Amino acid sequence: MSTNPSRVDGGELIARTLKAAGVRRIFALHGGHLEAFYRGCREHSLDLVDFRHEASAGHAADGHARATGEVGVCVVTAGPGFTNVVTAVASANLDGVPVVFIVGAPPLREAEFNVLQGGIDQIAMIRPACKWAHRITHGERIPDLLAMAIRQATTGRCGAVLLEVPIDVLHTPVAEADVTRPSGLGIHPRPAPSPGEVAAALAVLAEAKRPVILCGGEARFADCAQALASFAERVGAPVFANPRAAGILPHDHPLFAGESRNLAALQIGGQAGPDVVLMLGAKAGMFVGGRKTAMLPAGARLIQVLAQPEEIGRLRDIDVAIAADCGSALDVLLADAGERSWPDRQAWIAQVIGVRERAAAKSRELTAEHGIHPYQASLAVAEVAGSRACYVLDGGESSIWAASALRLDGPGQFATAGYLGLLGGGMGQAIGMQMARPDRRVVQIAGDGAIGFHLQEFETMVRHRLPIVTVVLNNRVWGMSLHGQQILFGESYDAISRLSDDTNYARIAEGFGCYGETVTRAEDVAPAMRRALDANRPACLDVRTDPTVVHPVMHGMLRAGAPGEVVIPYYESIPAR
Repeated sequence: MSTNPSRVDGGELIARTLKAAGVRRIFALHGGHLEAFYRGCREHSLDLVDFRHEASAGHAADGHARATGEVGVCVVTAGPGFTNVVTAVASANLDGVPVVFIVGAPPLREAEFNVLQGGIDQIAMIRPACKWAHRITHGERIPDLLAMAIRQATTGRCGAVLLEVPIDVLHTPVAEADVTRPSGLGIHPRPAPSPGEVAAALAVLAEAKRPVILCGGEARFADCAQALASFAERVGAPVFANPRAAGILPHDHPLFAGESRNLAALQIGGQAGPDVVLMLGAKAGMFVGGRKTAMLPAGARLIQVLAQPEEIGRLRDIDVAIAADCGSALDVLLADAGERSWPDRQAWIAQVIGVRERAAAKSRELTAEHGIHPYQASLAVAEVAGSRACYVLDGGESSIWAASALRLDGPGQFATAGYLGLLGGGMGQAIGMQMARPDRRVVQIAGDGAIGFHLQEFETMVRHRLPIVTVVLNNRVWGMSLHGQQILFGESYDAISRLSDDTNYARIAEGFGCYGETVTRAEDVAPAMRRALDANRPACLDVRTDPTVVHPVMHGMLRAGAPGEVVIPYYESIPAR
């Protein structure tokens, strides 16, 4: 920081702009390119949370944003610091999570000098993976460009953005009189639907015999949970949530129908599916069944509310298209719905909620022969931790089992892999979530494959005194990989999908200073979870689960539907020709 009051360096400008934007915490890993920024953070009392790997710092900013609904910030150094964080950028952006990434870079004045941690065009590399990216070339422009980055991340469809600040731009003082203003930091537009769109949507809902509301990630960041509950109650529509919107209604709300895949269970069970679906902040694709019609029946009328107009109508025609903020749309819909009379839909509601209840009851009966059943382990953990806890799921098949066992009181209590299909993000997400919600306990449930990506962050948890409980569902295999191979090629087949039988993750965590415990019997999971919570420090339970248990979803993803079809693992099969 310059000692001349009429001049100021880039580190000071970044720190004071972030503070003006309401940011109080930055997730980072030290790098010499950013020394001026670290000093600026100290001068402005910004909390720097340091990690052992840049990817975890990025995932923590993501987890913090999911928990708070506000922008997360991650700052890492140039070269390998940048490349290590690319996965976190892509994951946050695909899931519509508002995160600002700031990365260092070699000096502009030494371009093409073959310098340390240079030789790559960081902005060119990251542009396809984020919502917006820019290289700052003049220090006096830092405030307005950083403000622009924050607006890009937090308005419209939220997403990840990246600013590159070369070291000479960051460290060289500039005249205070030349510094730009960080304009637009308080701008949070909430575009609303037109009167015609509202009337059309309500007309379709009024004519419906079997309406449902399907919520996605945009609804979570629209701060619309209360309006959603009131609207669903007014029109009599059960509410489903995909993983991005988990917790948008409390688990015990009489209209909460559970996970989005419960929609498919209606038709699979031989019952009539919905005839109208209000897709609230949910886009077409993997979380609504792709081109298949199990979740969204072919004959159902669709109302889609999204901030991204270009996304509306992807894969399916839409009967009523509304390009708007989900919260604003609900406010107007609710106001106009109050002026209408609505049919009694209790029989339909009971039918839909019954599907969720029967699935839960059936899951409770699951048992395993060669270890603890992953659902039973997850259920015991969730029942002890309770619905006030925050949950992070990290894994493939293990996360599918765990998701069905959770009970959430509200939004911001859940994070998991999304469209990127990420493994290894859980450690960072759990840390970011615990920092954001110190009044609640954070529980990470991870597969033993996923937990191996960033075991070193147990030390970060200990150093920052974060009482996160990590539950490793340890089946000694890459479960989704092995089970997929066996479905495709027979039970005797496997290729690079097995892990060591001897790895004890509880002992590894103890080595970092955590509380650790190994659990081998189903009846011991709940008592061990209570002890882990009571330890009031970072903890790890190594729960030995049955490697032969296969989730039914796997069969749906890996079996051909007709003779001659070519099975493409995890995607649509190719029809026979």
